[in-house]
Amino acid sequence: MIGKTDKTPQLNIYQVPLVQFINREHELCQLAERIDWDGLERDMSDYYCVDNGRPSIPIRKIVGVLLLQRMFGESDERVVDRWKENPYWQHFCGEVNFQHHWPFDPTELIKFRKRMGERGMERILKLSIDLFDRREIQEKTVLVDTTVQEKNITFPTDTKLQKKIVEKCRKIADDEGIFLRQSYKRTLKQLMIEQRFREHPKRRKKANAAARKIKVIAGRVVRDLERKMNSEQLRRYEHDLLLYHRVLSQNQKDSNKIYSLHEPEVRCIAKGKEAKKYEFGNKVSIVKTMKSGIIIGTLSFTDNPYDTATLGPQLKQVERLTGKLPETTIADRGYRGKKKVLGVSIRIPGKLPAKASNYEKQKTRKYFKARAGIEPVIGHIKNDHRMFRNYLSGTEGDAINAMLAAAGFNMMKMLGRIKADILIFCQILRAVCMQFANIKNSSLKKQWVFQV
Repeated sequence: MIGKTDKTPQLNIYQVPLVQFINREHELCQLAERIDWDGLERDMSDYYCVDNGRPSIPIRKIVGVLLLQRMFGESDERVVDRWKENPYWQHFCGEVNFQHHWPFDPTELIKFRKRMGERGMERILKLSIDLFDRREIQEKTVLVDTTVQEKNITFPTDTKLQKKIVEKCRKIADDEGIFLRQSYKRTLKQLMIEQRFREHPKRRKKANAAARKIKVIAGRVVRDLERKMNSEQLRRYEHDLLLYHRVLSQNQKDSNKIYSLHEPEVRCIAKGKEAKKYEFGNKVSIVKTMKSGIIIGTLSFTDNPYDTATLGPQLKQVERLTGKLPETTIADRGYRGKKKVLGVSIRIPGKLPAKASNYEKQKTRKYFKARAGIEPVIGHIKNDHRMFRNYLSGTEGDAINAMLAAAGFNMMKMLGRIKADILIFCQILRAVCMQFANIKNSSLKKQWVFQV
């Protein structure tokens, strides 16, 4: 059942109303007034049962906390701690009185993200886009680029995966009451020490031998576990056992390799970066308006598709969120291969014909200089809004994390505009007051001179 927010709260002598001590001109208060909370509740009410179960957390409260988390780059645990001590955050989430406790348990954010899924998070992204003027989000020219959203996994190596397979098989055996022929606890520990620093010439032979031995042990433990399982246990752990066999059989040059046992969808993506040759995660496409710098589209992809193949789904999402397709898309050379997608022309850097006029050259140079403006935006999304390392599980978690990061960027952009408007108003007011004070002082001086 949907939790309701009290629209007409009564005063409580034991609680302090927020409006009595907060500044209503604060940027978070102004931002909260611009958001269409009622429309958001109507759209998200489809994900709740109408007349069954206990009332849920009010949608404004949990969405507000989720937005604050992405705006200020906090974790699930840290955001509820800061919410408890910040009256402006509480007002942003629809609270009337100051609260001295958590708004809810941090695990409720996990449940809410799973309940909403990818479509619900796209609605939150649309909420952040709708804060801006229609002319700003429907610009004729947009910038598009792809980046890698790295998963929260350790750097993958064959020996790490094989060691984890042995540990997981050991845990399955303990849970099912199966007695393995040998646990290899101490042997595996010593072999992991021996296989380190294999690049050193004096250690290479021994390290390679230890790595081969670890692989043999992993296969031996998996086969021993399979032999001692009954048919019902084999059916229950079929997916895990197939995954272990796939890891043990993969070679260096294979495609679609497994890099993590708990995140098998992770892909190895090479972007040609000098400092980071390989990144392990998934590809994310980002669309930004050329002049206003608003993110109007963010889409996550499970595999590692060619950049041009991502444009079709990405432009469809832009049309859903803004109501209109752009006329021109400016991209880098990774999008070579097509001149138009869904009627939208694609412009990539390249040599102009010798007959091109100076005007055409200057215009083209201006476009491609502007294209580089999406790179720092991607950097801000990653470092400031929790897309640098993705802690959400599964492919759905990849999509949710990317969209929430983009929504957090847009909200902070609007928050910065509101803050700048307030500062400009204060400066104008100060100048007017100073001018009035100068006029008054000059008139007093004239009056004093006349009296003398």
